[in-house]
Amino acid sequence: MAHITIPEAEALLDQEIKVLDKGFVRLVDYLGGDARIVQAARVSYGAGTKTVREDRALIHYLMRHRHTSPFEQVILTFHVKLPIFVARQWIRHRTARLNEMSGRYSVMKDEFYLPDPEQIRPQSKTNKQGRDADALDAEQARRVLEILTSAQETAYAGYREMIDLDIARELARVNLPLSLYTEWYWQIDLHNLFHFIQLRADEHAQYEIRVYAEVLGDCARAVAPLAYEAFEEYVRHARQFSREEMEALRAMLAGQPCPIEQGRRRVEFFQKLGLDDPALQPQEA
Repeated sequence: MAHITIPEAEALLDQEIKVLDKGFVRLVDYLGGDARIVQAARVSYGAGTKTVREDRALIHYLMRHRHTSPFEQVILTFHVKLPIFVARQWIRHRTARLNEMSGRYSVMKDEFYLPDPEQIRPQSKTNKQGRDADALDAEQARRVLEILTSAQETAYAGYREMIDLDIARELARVNLPLSLYTEWYWQIDLHNLFHFIQLRADEHAQYEIRVYAEVLGDCARAVAPLAYEAFEEYVRHARQFSREEMEALRAMLAGQPCPIEQGRRRVEFFQKLGLDDPALQPQEA
């Protein structure tokens, strides 16, 4: 089987796409594309690649009905530079292969993440694991950056002092903070990359990993544009409804009030619909 080459993906190879203040994503290599997906799907009855229109229809069918294995035939390899706290979130996706820079072998660089002042925000009052929508005022943001910078400089100075004293690197590194940048090679198939993007590009994900997920999405779109189109149509921008929610939809379409009781489930239901809950609207006098 001939190697599949995609011009848009070839143009991205080895290009550093800047992320955050010092990070990047590089598409190192890829295997397959839309053509490989349809070849894998049609192998059972011996049919090859057809027209683009037919290939698009097949890929959409596969995505719509969650036939995932053909998408696993496409592989992407990335070189990523990212803060360690982002890496710790990223590593929870255990469906990839990676090799990370090791502080046991290498002297770590003096490179730490500092957030943009607009991203320095108070704790959200409604999301226990997120930040508020409003940024701090300029003086408060400046003070936060001072605190971060001072702690980073102190930690790295101590690290360098221990390195100069010939303390083992595996011990000298232990006080370095989560804002330190690390690097890794990360290889993943397209199906699991789509799952990563679905979760990490979501508006509820932390900003610092969300911007990486968006760049990975751009790379995936270059490698397999028809598959990415189907992913956005049936997964990323789609909504899944529970049995209770389906019953509520039937009731509402029949002109009846939503039967889901007030609470978190009802709030999430109306958020999926992109509608305001009529029960919370002010009543006319």
